[in-house]
Amino acid sequence: MKTLRTSLPLLNAMVVFEAAARNGGLTAASEELNIAQSAVSRHVANLERQLGVHLFTRKGNRAILTKEGSDLAEAIRDGLGAIRQAVESLQAPDRNTFVIGCSYDIAQMWLMPRFDRVVSHIPDGQVMLLTSNEYKDFDRPDVALSFRFGRPEDWPRLAATRLFDGEWFPVCSPAFLERYPAVASEDPQAFLDVPLLHRTISVGDNWQSWIGTERNLSGPRFTSYLPMMDEAIAGRGAALAWTGFVDRQLQLGQLVRLSRTTQRHRNLFHIVTKTKTNSTTRAIVQALVDSVTLYK
Repeated sequence: MKTLRTSLPLLNAMVVFEAAARNGGLTAASEELNIAQSAVSRHVANLERQLGVHLFTRKGNRAILTKEGSDLAEAIRDGLGAIRQAVESLQAPDRNTFVIGCSYDIAQMWLMPRFDRVVSHIPDGQVMLLTSNEYKDFDRPDVALSFRFGRPEDWPRLAATRLFDGEWFPVCSPAFLERYPAVASEDPQAFLDVPLLHRTISVGDNWQSWIGTERNLSGPRFTSYLPMMDEAIAGRGAALAWTGFVDRQLQLGQLVRLSRTTQRHRNLFHIVTKTKTNSTTRAIVQALVDSVTLYK
């Protein structure tokens, strides 16, 4: 009877081959694994001999994956990935706590008004909110889902569910609009003569881009979204707001949208999870996606 040990190649050889396939060559694999290139070549050659196929074709100093090599590399990645997820799950410090990763801005401006939708799906409400602006912090094994700005291909080993578009537009308080009615004229140049609020962390959503100027524009700068919006609500300046971030404030009349048009970033906001999730995670993701129109 065949067993895993007798029917599968040595694990070490498969790990070395996967590294060579992923890095596009034997030299890069040897550097990643901190072993000699001759050892990488030996592992790959042994694997080819055992399987009876060529995994790479050699062109000069280059090693190019064959069709068989590409298929095997993908299968190894899937298999090792499943093992890694299982190990990480076993090593998680508290498997009963549902951990959500998000930036401070998304937590305050979008998630908290909907937080009850998360807690209602968790036994005893054991939810932990992990806030960070570094997405690598959300790759921890105990993070069930995270909110990220980008494209699905940015997270090839994870599953991404679209939340809302990366669109932005100017807003201000009703009192500010009374003092500066020209800002509602759809003329971007009207913002050159009014107090403006700026974020220091910008991905294109800045006043220079909206107005179409290279001038250095005055006004206070904020590293976080929430205090900037507090200033806008207080009537001390116009701000640029992302779709989804100020729906509640617009509905309550605390802010006024100043343009029917938007500027759109190529990236979108997503909920990111592991490729294999449990029913609780899937239910929470769906509840949050369904809530996008809650305040519209």
